[in-house]
Amino acid sequence: MEEILSPTEQEGFTLLQYGHRDMAEAVSFNYYGDRFASSSVDGKIKVYNRHKDGTWNLSDTWGAHTAQILEIHWLPPSIHPNLLASIGTDGKFKLWVEDATIAPGKGRRFNQHNNTPVWELRSPPRAPFLSFSIKHNCETRHTYLALIKRNAELTIYENDRPENLDSWTEIDSVKVCEKPVRGEETTFKVGFDPNLSPCYNAIHMGVSKDALGLIVASMERVTIWRTKEVAHNVSLGSSTSKELYMAIELKGHRGLIRDVAWAPGNPRGYDIVATACKDGFVRVFQITTPTMDGRQLTSKDYARPIELGVAPASRSSGNGARNPSGIGSGLAGARTSMGNRQESDGKMGEVVHAAKEVSKLDANRNPVWRVDFDEDGQLLGSTGDDGKLMLYRREPNGVWSRSAELALIRGPMNGRE
Repeated sequence: MEEILSPTEQEGFTLLQYGHRDMAEAVSFNYYGDRFASSSVDGKIKVYNRHKDGTWNLSDTWGAHTAQILEIHWLPPSIHPNLLASIGTDGKFKLWVEDATIAPGKGRRFNQHNNTPVWELRSPPRAPFLSFSIKHNCETRHTYLALIKRNAELTIYENDRPENLDSWTEIDSVKVCEKPVRGEETTFKVGFDPNLSPCYNAIHMGVSKDALGLIVASMERVTIWRTKEVAHNVSLGSSTSKELYMAIELKGHRGLIRDVAWAPGNPRGYDIVATACKDGFVRVFQITTPTMDGRQLTSKDYARPIELGVAPASRSSGNGARNPSGIGSGLAGARTSMGNRQESDGKMGEVVHAAKEVSKLDANRNPVWRVDFDEDGQLLGSTGDDGKLMLYRREPNGVWSRSAELALIRGPMNGRE
């Protein structure tokens, strides 16, 4: 008889004693997968390193916030090798940079100056940050930060000097839904398009090559936002800036949206996004940019100019969002990749988007909390109240189906003779 192994040993998993004094709230792996950070309700962050023998060891612990930490993310290594970002219910967004010259376990590797991060941004009173996302463009060396507050306000910031992490400029700010009632359960999530540029069909239809894309979950709504170029004529010359507009709303949800994800790998010509809903379903949507008559692009369309349209959704979400500035609404002849654009009610530069629900996946009829794609956008994972990790794969016809599930099993497993 072989030695009886515990489930974690037999399957190659290791259970870590995370060491937080309260419930662990968020975790994040770095780009290379050899480090991860965990945060807790106690306001502390712990960083673990993976050694060559496969074991994980605690690197450092520090008090990052004075309240519950909601999200943490490693920033791309193209900005800095080891840079962490976090938000907490204390209403602060913070950037933490590691000093590798400080010995591990001292609580100072990411916190050299007594709880003073490399950069900090405070939210307005009674409107703490609830979610954030960061994107870096290696070619332009610009970094973008999206933050969403409890008052349903989405704000985009830009940093064009990675060597100066405390230099951020606000690009635009919009309301994504009505402000939640005080005391009401709230769910807000925001995520950038992880691809280097919009898909080629969107660019062909007029989306700028350097346009930003975001997916936003706001209570029971999911929306896709893009940026357009707005030209400004001033006495000293002309300049351009980015302005957000709502491209499409993803409908069909029957509950609060817990999480959203944008799939990497858009050479397919369209975008894939997924949502995790409290109604117990994971939904996968296909986002396209059709022509004015509703057709999908074909190979013949790339050989001739096509008629470009204006998105049916304006910048306003219809419930209190502010309208474009007078400069934006009065703009004529904005930059476009092909042909002339129609102008109506300040919508110049906005491209028509269409959304199709390709799969509605039942997660054992349990509320779903998290959803995410792999690096190729071909594998989708979700977790929910049942404590299982559900994995779905994309079939050749575009439909997603369940491929595996992972759950911890209590007690030893029978050995093999």
